Amino acid sequence: MNERTLGVLRRAFAKQVLAIAGVAADTRLEAAFGRVRRERFLGTDPWTIVRNDGVLVRVPANDPVYAYQNALFAISPSRGVNNGEPSLHARLLHALAPEPGQTIVHLGAGTGYYSAILAALVGRSGRVTAVEIDPYLAAMAKANLADVRNAEVVVGDGASWPRTEVDRIYTNYGVSAPAEPWITALAAGGRLVLPLGVPAAPIRPGGPSFAQQGGAFLIARQDSSFTAKYLGGAFFVHAEGTDAERDPQALARLSDAFHSGKAALVRSLVWKGTIEARRCWYWSPEWALSYDLP
Repeated sequence: MNERTLGVLRRAFAKQVLAIAGVAADTRLEAAFGRVRRERFLGTDPWTIVRNDGVLVRVPANDPVYAYQNALFAISPSRGVNNGEPSLHARLLHALAPEPGQTIVHLGAGTGYYSAILAALVGRSGRVTAVEIDPYLAAMAKANLADVRNAEVVVGDGASWPRTEVDRIYTNYGVSAPAEPWITALAAGGRLVLPLGVPAAPIRPGGPSFAQQGGAFLIARQDSSFTAKYLGGAFFVHAEGTDAERDPQALARLSDAFHSGKAALVRSLVWKGTIEARRCWYWSPEWALSYDLP
């Protein structure tokens, strides 16, 4: 397939993905999805689609035509890592709203596909730091992003990033609590996509855990306070780094919060402050998601 035809396919894919996500009016995001070549980020092994029932289906060939659909492609099956559902990421990226010239940290970058889209959104004057805990995937991301001059890849635990103040933080794995740098390093007016999740049992001993309950929140800093908004269900593979050491009591409270069905009523994040538990969707001594405005 020639590049002209692929360009048409990418642009159609971008329109379809944004329509599914309900953000069809976001022309900047559509342009970014239509520009980045997804096939570059799927690896050289035979491509495998992850069906909704969890079954892995190998496509007939590594033909780019298969890449441009709203489907998950496995990129590290042993860890349960995939390339991400485009419509979910379109919804989350729309809420994150990266602007030209901003600094962004992308946590759980995988092979770098959504890092490339973020780099397109912030432009040449912006900067994207893609953080990936798996050295093999990080090496793939570094190769894939070699010609993206405003992006860099680092190997590390996302819980220890950002190291300096940033405008946006895009987290692509499930956690049971925000890491401290995600809050303290967020600039005034900054935004964080926070995928909270209660992990199920590992799919095999020592294997990855997926969220059995999960949802993403948009956290926005306003000087010393934080607004919070529920963005809908989001079921990511759970953290392998610091957050993998989970507090059973905290997980039980988070599970109760999801069972309450009131996530859409959340209005603010309280960080190391004092608030009554009854005013919160989720409460802990360190942080809370509250029904009150900040």
